[in-house]
Parts: sequence; C-alpha cells; structure tokens
Amino acid sequence: MKAPLFRDPIYDGAADPVVIWNRQAKEWWMVYTNRRATAEGVKFAWVHGTDLGVASSSDGGKTWVYRGVLTGLDIEWGRNTFWAPEIIWHDGLYHMYVSYIRGVPHDWPGFDRHILHYTSEDLLNWTFRSRLALSSDRVIDACVHRLPDGRFRMWYKDEAHHSHTYAADSEDLYHWQAVGPVITERGHEGPNVFRFQGSYWMIVDEWRGQGVFRSDDLEHWERSGLILDTPGSRQDDGTIGLHADVVVQGDEAYVFYFTHPGRRGGDDTSSYETRRSSIQAARLRVENGKLTCDRDEEFELRLRPEDGC
Repeated sequence: MKAPLFRDPIYDGAADPVVIWNRQAKEWWMVYTNRRATAEGVKFAWVHGTDLGVASSSDGGKTWVYRGVLTGLDIEWGRNTFWAPEIIWHDGLYHMYVSYIRGVPHDWPGFDRHILHYTSEDLLNWTFRSRLALSSDRVIDACVHRLPDGRFRMWYKDEAHHSHTYAADSEDLYHWQAVGPVITERGHEGPNVFRFQGSYWMIVDEWRGQGVFRSDDLEHWERSGLILDTPGSRQDDGTIGLHADVVVQGDEAYVFYFTHPGRRGGDDTSSYETRRSSIQAARLRVENGKLTCDRDEEFELRLRPEDGC
C-alpha cells in the first residue's frame, strides 16, 4: 500500500478527508480541508482561509490525483474558511455539511464557527441550503449516519461545551433539532460514525490518537480503547493519526486519516515542516470485540464502486 496515500501539490496541507464514490464520474473522490502549509503569516492564519480540495481515484483508491477545489460555496463576499466536509448520498442527491468561519482569522478564539448545508447532483455544482442552528455558535466537524428508525443523526464538536461531541436529529436532512451531548469525556473533535462487523462505532480525534466507542443502537456508547495512537513506520506515518474518515465495504473497512510528519517528539513550532500534512490509509479489523488498526500492515486498498442510496 502506497504511503503516504496523498499529499496536496498546491499547499501541502491536506487534512480532514472524506472519501465518497462519485456516481456520475464513476471514480472515488477525496474531499478535504486544503490547509495552506506553505503560507507564512501571523500565528494560525495558515489553517484559515481554506478551500475544500478534491483528489480523485479511478483505480479503487490505490492512486490519487489532485483535481482542484470545490467552487460556488461562498455565502458572502471575500476570502472565507471551509473545514472538515461531511458528504453523504441520499435519494438522488449529495448532501454536504461543512464547517464555516467568516474571513481568515489568525487565532482560535473569538470567531463564530457554524455548519453549513449544501446539496449537489454531481459533487461539483453545489446549492447552499442553510446554516444550521445547533447547540452553540462554535460548532464544527459534522458526521451524519442514519438511525435504526429511519431518522438521521448528526454528531459534531461543540467548542463552547468543552469540545465534546453533541448531536442533532433530522427527518429529512434539511431541518435539524439539537438533542444534546453524546461523548463528554476529555476534549476531542472530528467524530466519525460507521457500522462494521455487527456494531456501530464512533472514532473521535483526541489529539493522542483516535478514541474508539462502540454502540448497539447509536444511542448508548461505551469506550473501547484507542487506535492510530502508536506511530507507524511507513513514510510520513510516524506520528499520531488525526481527524479520520472510514469507508466500509462488506467485511472490509478502511480508515483515512492525516498526519503531521514533521511533528515528531511533540514539535509543533510553526514552520513549513511542522505545518505540512499527509493523508494515509489503513485497514480496520474487529478482534475480540475491539476495533483495531495495524497501520504497518501490508494490504491492498480495493475500494469498489457503490450504487444505490
């Protein structure tokens, strides 16, 4: 398996990937936060002012080519910030929920963060639907999964409430009602929910690896360890795995995550080498009821075409 799987050739800051089958182009797309690792600026300006980058693969995920950025997303004038897209396909439409910040802040506090909803028929042309009213004005990192009763649930990070995972429910993917906190342990971000080997799983980025939680009903969650917490030996994989997405296909599941290869030994000083990031992929397994990931395992990534809703 190639490592790293992908590096952004423009700004070298690919992060927060979501991987989805493009039904129109008949290829896999990776849509990601296009961090500007090459930008020299004040403090944290380089992680703001970001577009959503796109890479595509026509060979089942083995090789990826940069295609550009999603356009037509602006809801107001100027250079603004888009982070951490979540994209799902339902009833003939792609629905995207993306974190949004006005402008290009140079620091973390003091700026509202919202989740915006868009729809598209082809992953290229997007229609803005709404800015979601959720549990605060500091919400990012949406993840959506269908509940057993047919409704949809969104999990997201609420920075105004201790950076815990909160949830909202919807009947139709357009109108959302906040339902409150879900995971209230240590601060974290980037919840991702999926079903694999007979259980529901949630992984969250705890900045020390991915915290793992298991559920039988998407309502009650129990802690089930960590994955991507131990550095790997592949190229650019020697640090913790950050903000991840999971693609499940039958008995196989693959996790896509990013690393900061230059932050070995906890070095997070601001330089190009510590800012740059790489997308990696690894295979997930369930062993003795636990979700596991050996990021050094040799495997062949084989993403199959997907049809239907």
